Amino acid sequence: MKTETLTMPQLGESVTEGTISLWLVKPGDTVKKYDPIAEVITDKVTAEVPSSFDGVIEKLLAEEGDTLQVGEAIVTLQVSGGSTEVAATEEAVPAVEETPVSSDQSMKKRYSPAVLKLSSEHAINLEQVTGTGTGGRITRKDLLKVIETGQIRQPDTVEAPTIESVPAAKAEPQEQAQVVRPQAAKPTMSTTEAGDIEIPTAGVRQAIATNMVRSKQEAPHAWLMIEVDVTNLVEARNRHKDAFFKQEGVKLTFLPFFMKATVEGLKKHPIMNSQWAGDKIIQKKAINLSLAVATQEALFVPVVKHADELSIKGLARAIDDFGKRAQAGKLSSSEMQGGTFTVNNTGSFGSIQSAPILNFPQAAILSVESIVKRPVWVNGMFAARDMVNLCMSIDHRVLDGLVAGQFLQTVKQSLESIDPNQLSLY
Repeated sequence: MKTETLTMPQLGESVTEGTISLWLVKPGDTVKKYDPIAEVITDKVTAEVPSSFDGVIEKLLAEEGDTLQVGEAIVTLQVSGGSTEVAATEEAVPAVEETPVSSDQSMKKRYSPAVLKLSSEHAINLEQVTGTGTGGRITRKDLLKVIETGQIRQPDTVEAPTIESVPAAKAEPQEQAQVVRPQAAKPTMSTTEAGDIEIPTAGVRQAIATNMVRSKQEAPHAWLMIEVDVTNLVEARNRHKDAFFKQEGVKLTFLPFFMKATVEGLKKHPIMNSQWAGDKIIQKKAINLSLAVATQEALFVPVVKHADELSIKGLARAIDDFGKRAQAGKLSSSEMQGGTFTVNNTGSFGSIQSAPILNFPQAAILSVESIVKRPVWVNGMFAARDMVNLCMSIDHRVLDGLVAGQFLQTVKQSLESIDPNQLSLY
C-alpha cells in the first residue's frame, strides 16, 4: 500500500480557495475512484470533490468549515501499489469515534439553508421527515415531495431547527493589497428569539462575500445603462418559439439573442474582452461568455466556450444544458473556468435596473433586465413598445466610458435591427 494525497481543486474562474462544508467520508472508509468525498463551497460553485483513486481514507487534513487554498492537501488515502513510509513528523491519525448511530442516519440533522427556509415557511417538523440524501440527510426535494403530497405534520409546537456550528475560516497571511475579508458576526452582537433561524456565513455567503469585497475593493467600478427597443425581437421570438421547440426540443428564450448581440459587440470592441493583470491588460482572443445560473441552494457560473462560433440554436442549447445540469448538480469544475465576459439575466426575476459587481478578474459584466411594455414616442406619436434596459459595470482601470458606451451602442443596434421576417436561428 502507498499513500496518495488529494488537494483542493480549482472549482471556477479566478477561484483561489474553497471551504469544506461537509465531509462525506471518514478515516477508514473504503472509496472508489470518482466517489464523492466532500462538499466544497466557493463564491462560484458548490460541488462534490471526487476521489482520484481506489483506496481507504487514511486522514482528513481539514475540518468542516476550514477554507483552504487551491492545491492545498485535504485528505490522504491508502491505495494499492507498494508501501510508503509515513513521515515521523506527521500527526497521528485521529481515532474514529464509534457510535451506535447507523450510517444511513448520520447526516439527518445537517440542514441546508434551503431546507430550513422551506420547513419554516410550511411549518414542517424536520424530525418527522425521512431524508433521501447522503447519510439520511434531508434534501429540498424531500420537502417538496412532502408539500406536494400534503403529508405535512404540524405538531402544536414546532421547534426551530438548528444548524450545526461551522468553524470559522482559517486566518490568511496579510496580503500586500491589504484585502479586507468580511468577518463573521459575533453571537453577542444580536439576540436570537424563538422561531429565528441562524444561518452560518462560513459557507456559500461567506465565499460570495469574500469575492465580492475583493472585486469592489480592487476594481474601480463604473456603471452604464442603455435603453433598447426590442419590439421586433419579441415578435420574432414569439413567431418561432413553438416550431423551434418542436424541432430542437429546447425552449427558445430571449437570452440567446442577447448573448449573440453581446458577441457582436465584443468582436467590434475587443478591448471589452479583457482582464486586469497588475502591470498590464490582457485582451483575450477567445470569446467565452460566463453565464450566471442560480438554483435554490447554490450559484453556478458555467462558461459558454467560443460563443462567437455558435448560432442562436447553439446558444439556446448551451443555456438549456447548463440549466438542467446545474439543477441536477452535474456541472464540472472545468466548465466554470475560462470566462472572459459575463452575461447576467437579472430580468428573469423581474428586475428592470441593476448595478452588477464584476466577475473578477473580468473587466465587464452585462445585466439583461426585464422586457416591459412602455409608451414610446415613435414617428410623431406614442406607441406601445417592448423595452429593455441593459446595465453594465466595468473595471475603470481597463475600460473607459467611451469604449463602453460604444460597445453598448453596438449591442443596441444588433438587437434593434432584428427582422422577424428574416430571422436566422441556425
